[in-house]
Amino acid sequence: MKKLAFLMLAVFTIGFIQAQTQKSKKMKKKILFVVTSHDKKGNTGENTGYYLGEVSHPWEVLHKAGYEIDFVSPKGGTPPVDGFDLKDPVNKEFWENIEYKTKIDHSLTPSQVNPDNYSTIFYAGGHGAMWDFADNKELSDIASRIYENGGIVAGVCHGPAGLVNIKLSNGKYLVDGKKINAFTNEEESEVKLTDVVPFLLEDKLKERGAKFEKSGLWQNHVVTDQRVITGQNPQSAKSVGETILKELNNK
Repeated sequence: MKKLAFLMLAVFTIGFIQAQTQKSKKMKKKILFVVTSHDKKGNTGENTGYYLGEVSHPWEVLHKAGYEIDFVSPKGGTPPVDGFDLKDPVNKEFWENIEYKTKIDHSLTPSQVNPDNYSTIFYAGGHGAMWDFADNKELSDIASRIYENGGIVAGVCHGPAGLVNIKLSNGKYLVDGKKINAFTNEEESEVKLTDVVPFLLEDKLKERGAKFEKSGLWQNHVVTDQRVITGQNPQSAKSVGETILKELNNK
């Protein structure tokens, strides 16, 4: 009887371990959203921040697919918000989600992030990103690590400002030789901020070797190249989320 009991216990233990292993394999790595900490458009006195729809629309797609999302900003804490429109039902859904509203209002600092926990890093736009994304080496290093772990780097609108100084371990810029998309020179001119932003995003990406692609003003345009996914403007935000999800499913 003792031998039988021992054998049954052994079989149960092995089965439990195998089940836990399978469960662990099925667990989805988290997704990291980057939002700006910068709240002013240069010397204009106009407020800015992360653009709400560029967070909420990708969030809706990825959250409903079962992915957990964390938020990081250059300074941590509560980031400033722009494009605050609760008539957009997706914005409203995000803003009234207690869990995720709490998360974004207590965004991590870069030093609190372990890149190995994430399958994807996504840079949300909003004009503030033009002032504090590009030169943040901690964020660039996080993105480089995620990418070289086989993960995805994504951004929309002004979010790809975070991509311009990401370097890989081979010394090359991440965007060098890749098809990339972002807020265009024409769109910056249309909103009359060409002489306000610290650099033109389209021009800077081209300087880094990107093969810049674009559509007309405010057209939905998303580009994918070697696990780098970029969208042109707020109209592209949901499509960027859908493209991230498709890439994750392909993996």
